[in-house]
Amino acid sequence: MCRIAAWSGPEIALEDIVVRPAHSLLTQSQHASEAKLAVNGDGFGIAWYGQGALPGLYRDVLPAWSDGNLVSLCRMVRSRRFIAHIRASTMGETSRANCHPFTYGRWSFCHNGQIPHYPRLRRALEAALPDALYNARRGTTDSEALFLTLLANGLDRDPLGAWRATLAEIGGAGPEGPVRITCVMSDGETLWALRHASDGRAPTLYLSQGFANGGRALASEPLCGHPHRWKALPCDTLCALGADGYVSTTPLAQMQLAG
Repeated sequence: MCRIAAWSGPEIALEDIVVRPAHSLLTQSQHASEAKLAVNGDGFGIAWYGQGALPGLYRDVLPAWSDGNLVSLCRMVRSRRFIAHIRASTMGETSRANCHPFTYGRWSFCHNGQIPHYPRLRRALEAALPDALYNARRGTTDSEALFLTLLANGLDRDPLGAWRATLAEIGGAGPEGPVRITCVMSDGETLWALRHASDGRAPTLYLSQGFANGGRALASEPLCGHPHRWKALPCDTLCALGADGYVSTTPLAQMQLAG
């Protein structure tokens, strides 16, 4: 399973989330404690927002701990909103195009989990994409296909509606196994997160209960040695973190998913 960390709030150095905490994302790349595998070495990436509407993006196929540029980059780059991801691949080869986050326009997106019946869905999902989104596809993962489908279903206009439509297209568990999805995404102004699983066992994601400067962090595992400072996000609820630290949650609610 992959690991995710993200920030929304006053501008900070990327290292304050990715490198410096006791159980930082960099530490989790070799010592994850709430994943099937302790090691997540199939690439990494960071998307961050600064000047202008479009995010910056840095991705590579190296394990996070062996990239000599990552620590320096995280020390020098500051951002008010960013998403970082370390990959343990379940679908798609190890390539830069398959590393998260994915970006399109002002949106950035990363995913932890799996759609095990994606090979059966791939042709239909890709055929439903408008030309611009279909032509934007660079990799082979279910994660990128999920992102593009969300965009096609109106993520830019109505994130909740886009998730409802996309999860209905994906459906629930099949003979290949359950659908398990935890995603974090941003349009540069809001940080969004969602957990969903057809068997109720979505990959973990925690929300910090506040930093001294008023910002909030999301992480697959608490970044510090104080778990009481973090709260697990509920399943099937879309969480939105605003620039002021305000958190709103909206259940996907009464939506009937194929099971």
